Amino acid sequence: MTALLVIAKQPRPGRVKTRLTPPFTPAEAAALAEAALADTLTAAARVPADRHVLVLDGEPGPWLPPGFHVVPQAAGGLDARLAAAFAACDGPALLIGMDTPQVTPSLLAPALRWDGHDAWFGPAADGGFWALGLAAPDPALLLGVPMSRPDTGAVQYARLRAAGLRVGRLPVLRDVDTARDARQVAASAPGTRFAARYAACTDTTAGAGR
Repeated sequence: MTALLVIAKQPRPGRVKTRLTPPFTPAEAAALAEAALADTLTAAARVPADRHVLVLDGEPGPWLPPGFHVVPQAAGGLDARLAAAFAACDGPALLIGMDTPQVTPSLLAPALRWDGHDAWFGPAADGGFWALGLAAPDPALLLGVPMSRPDTGAVQYARLRAAGLRVGRLPVLRDVDTARDARQVAASAPGTRFAARYAACTDTTAGAGR
């Protein structure tokens, strides 16, 4: 069974998108995170897969669309949590995060085809990665990869190639981590919930230097 996994954190003030504060308040940062998560889940739900899974740190809320199976994240560092998410799959799986609200079904759909690839890799503009697909999920491919560093994506990609996998590359996307990221992503995806929320947040504090 092919699985599409979204790994996410419950959008609660003070627990998500802390690098957005300042200039945004914790409540605004959480609202932006919720919008990004809602956009991501909506796009994922429109991609044909046998299972749609939300791997969640926290509790689901009204932002969760129907059709998702919710499972808790494992304990440990991000590499361990990603590895555990893949380990729970009994077939090919594509995993994405909640930080790319500009993602679309057309970007994701090719990464659920395995006839010519053993893995899919979506690099992020900050040096990380926003998507990882494995035809045969193997936790060892992720364990020990240093996370949240400028070379995270390069190390993960090298790990895939060193395993002899045929790796398909997805387009580079920008994660929303900083206020600059938020501005650029909102501008690139004007029809999203994220863009609308960003506009609302910035309108309330016009002239605050955002």
